[in-house]
Amino acid sequence: MRLGYTLMTEQAGPKELVRYAAAAERAGFDFEVCSDHFSPWLREQGHSPYAWSVLGAVAHCTERTELMTYVTCPTMRYHPAVVAQKAATVQELSDGRFTLGLGAGENLNEHVIGRGWPPVNVRHEMLAEAVQIIGGLFDGGYFDYAGTYFRVDSAKLWDLPSLRTPIAVAVSGSQSVTRFAPVADAMIAVEPREQLCREWDATRLGRPTRKIAQLPVSWDPDRAAAVKRAHEQFRWFAAGWKVNAELPGPAGFAGATRFVTEDDVAAGIPCGPDIEPIAAGVRQFAEAGFTDVALVEIGGDRQEEFLGFAERELLPALREI
Repeated sequence: MRLGYTLMTEQAGPKELVRYAAAAERAGFDFEVCSDHFSPWLREQGHSPYAWSVLGAVAHCTERTELMTYVTCPTMRYHPAVVAQKAATVQELSDGRFTLGLGAGENLNEHVIGRGWPPVNVRHEMLAEAVQIIGGLFDGGYFDYAGTYFRVDSAKLWDLPSLRTPIAVAVSGSQSVTRFAPVADAMIAVEPREQLCREWDATRLGRPTRKIAQLPVSWDPDRAAAVKRAHEQFRWFAAGWKVNAELPGPAGFAGATRFVTEDDVAAGIPCGPDIEPIAAGVRQFAEAGFTDVALVEIGGDRQEEFLGFAERELLPALREI
């Protein structure tokens, strides 16, 4: 099991994220993933810097850890050709340490361009076209494309890394696995569902691939403080991705989660100073067949203390799983 750290753009500013990235590498994390948002989930989180500028700086302040978007939506805010250019640039800056994580997106971030929010089947069709375009540009040379949702006219990546950038795609069920497993290099999911891993591997015809998960935690020496912070900043997580993809802004998430209690949040997110609840969450993903788990420490002001704890105690314990 490879262990990662999440650069949560919704809860810290750009300079802080770069500082945390360097500290996470020193702590011993294997990889770092970066969210790509225009807005935070909740007002209390209070941040949302541009992920790609952050990644450029992180590529230069780190030397070993792999980097990844978790995840970028390449269909509305960004044209897929531009995503391909950005990914190739970060791959060059990081000397081949970057994986492009893609997903169908959330209304929260994509509505800002004023084109409305398509139904989920259309979003998956758009994502499938985007993956084709990005892959075509990664092949090198001039590329043209005429699809239902996108056109590309004689595009070429002039700074193309010698190491092709891997593409990971977020999936949530059999339909998305069937569509994206044949064209992606890795799988992304946020629930420890063994069926997803089995179906992904079966569709890949036995070819091994990374399966990358994410686990939120709220570490604090004071468990009550950890629960309070998790409720304040991460209660949106309880709604599930079918709801989370549809709401248009922080006010909507605040309204949708107004009846979520601290106990509800604590039941689903490891909170407090103990290692075992975190280890149990990682173990669930490992037993389901995932190869990688990126931890999210909730709270922008707790990162450096958490990273010290991770280096001293947490990572050595998790590596025994």
